[in-house]
Amino acid sequence: MNEIFGFDAFSPKEIAEKVENVGVAKARLPLLSMLMLAILAGAFIGLGALYFVVVKSDPTMGFAARQVLGGVAFALGLILVIIAGAELFTGNNLLVMAWADRKISTFELVRSWWIVCLGNFIGAIGLTVLVYLSHHPDMNQGAIAREYISIAGAKISMPFWTAFFRGVLCNALVCLAVWMALAGRSVVDKAVAIVFPISAFVAAGFEHSVANMYLIPMAMLLQFGGATHETVASITWLNFLDNLLPVLAGNLIGGTVFVGLVYHIIYHRNQNFG
Repeated sequence: MNEIFGFDAFSPKEIAEKVENVGVAKARLPLLSMLMLAILAGAFIGLGALYFVVVKSDPTMGFAARQVLGGVAFALGLILVIIAGAELFTGNNLLVMAWADRKISTFELVRSWWIVCLGNFIGAIGLTVLVYLSHHPDMNQGAIAREYISIAGAKISMPFWTAFFRGVLCNALVCLAVWMALAGRSVVDKAVAIVFPISAFVAAGFEHSVANMYLIPMAMLLQFGGATHETVASITWLNFLDNLLPVLAGNLIGGTVFVGLVYHIIYHRNQNFG
């Protein structure tokens, strides 16, 4: 009966084994494959962010409705990454489990993170340019363009430690979404597992480094092209880095320490755990 209704999910201990085995395969991907999959992930997360901004730009909805529905829309990005196949820096923080169990080396771990992060940036920037050229932000009398600029303005004005801790909380939820998706045996299982943690972090206003690689450069392009927002100063690459660096650091801690290493301690340091 359980199998008929799709309740035959992998157990948490089985997920831990899968995360380690998948981590080994990910860390040892050929360079070109790793880079191209990372570029795809950057574009996929950008598409989720695009979908989020469309929802956020509707002023007829209340705050909670826009945050929650925008979060559900943003989940598109991780669904594409997990189901279509791509390499995302934030999700790949779980490679730390394979490293902690000495299945991959420190060099392999760091190499993977750097290449994937670079590829994510390339993919996000590439999508930014394509979306800008499509004039998508001009929709709804420019409300979408104004929302991009407003969102980016709030991000670049965020204090360092606020951005850092929002990055920690964000990637704890992202890695839990990836973890739970690995419990599923079907596309529907995986999609449902992803939606709730992802929509929660977006609704709460936490910070995702790869999403910001799309959102902030888009605002920069829009300002360069003449779009303005009366409450936001000019956005620069230095502003972008001021946001990106603490968010990247926070994402790294949230994914590696609060998910990957915690589950490693639970399931692999004590092999007699039931």
